[in-house]
Amino acid sequence: MSVGVEPGERSRVLVTGAAGFIGGHVRRALTAAGHEVIAVDSMWETVHGADAEPPQGVSVVDVRDADALAELLPGVDVVCHLAGAGPGVVDAEAVEPSRVPGGTDLMRGASVFVAHNDGGTAALLAAMERAGVRRLVLASSVAVYGEGRYRGMRGGVFHPGMRRRRDLDRGMFDHRAPRTGDLLTWEPVGEDAPVRPRSAYAASKAAQENYALAWAAQPGVSATVLRYHHVYGEPVCPVRTAETGVVARFRAELAAGRAPHLFEDGGQTRDFVHVRDVAAATVAAVRHDLPGFVPLNIASGRPITVWQVASLLAEALGGPDPVVTGRYRATDVRHLVANPGRARRALDFTPRIPPARGLAAYATGTHP
Repeated sequence: MSVGVEPGERSRVLVTGAAGFIGGHVRRALTAAGHEVIAVDSMWETVHGADAEPPQGVSVVDVRDADALAELLPGVDVVCHLAGAGPGVVDAEAVEPSRVPGGTDLMRGASVFVAHNDGGTAALLAAMERAGVRRLVLASSVAVYGEGRYRGMRGGVFHPGMRRRRDLDRGMFDHRAPRTGDLLTWEPVGEDAPVRPRSAYAASKAAQENYALAWAAQPGVSATVLRYHHVYGEPVCPVRTAETGVVARFRAELAAGRAPHLFEDGGQTRDFVHVRDVAAATVAAVRHDLPGFVPLNIASGRPITVWQVASLLAEALGGPDPVVTGRYRATDVRHLVANPGRARRALDFTPRIPPARGLAAYATGTHP
């Protein structure tokens, strides 16, 4: 699929978080597609390291700086908002975990996420409103759904809550119907599914969406919200957060000669999408002016289990087989797979890198 602009379709795009893992790829792809890109990034030490210099063409700007935004926004057609704090920054910031025995860490790092995600988005939208910028493409996350969608043996649809510890202790990791105990089967989640975040990070992404929803209530204003699934791949420039997440952790373990250790039984199902496909989807969202508030799942469309991910990486590197530990976190999501059909129709977007090829290339550092 070509994402090049047609004559008369060239846009002036402000990209926030332009030096980040996803932002670096989006900045490059927008430029290649013929758009005029204004690239900014706060160069947050937690993400980029101490005294990191911004990449060429990227200005150091915090989206919470109203004066800086007032200078940048006039004449901008679209704001592509990628700046924010992801789950990986919590460990990098040395935020302490819960000390309560058997407790959870759902609110760990909440103040960090609120400051950067909620506060940054609210400040940016207020500045856009003052400057008369009427289009937003917002980076969100599949995490807003919480647990996925399931169907029972008798045909009913379920959006279950947390699993029972006594089931998890017995190695019963899959969800069951509350009344009958029947095993529930996962189904792809559409964008109209309820938003039920299960962590401080996910709650902050839902808050970003709500700010965008309120802002897009104005006539002639649009907000396209991209719910990225589990993104992997190499960054354009060194970024600490590119080395977080399950795929990066498995690769690091294998590179050190250790077997990847899997929680539960390794059967957790997810959708892993390559960062270059994510960038292509984001460029498509800039190109297509969708009216109003439109959330879209950005995924590979090829679900895969965590065991399969670890096995693909191990095979590519000639490393040891994954080890299933049976350990669990009661708050973890069991299965979460989205339906990418709406993005395909609305953006004419089809991912090009299947997980089997992309993960193998990521393991060996080659081009997928």
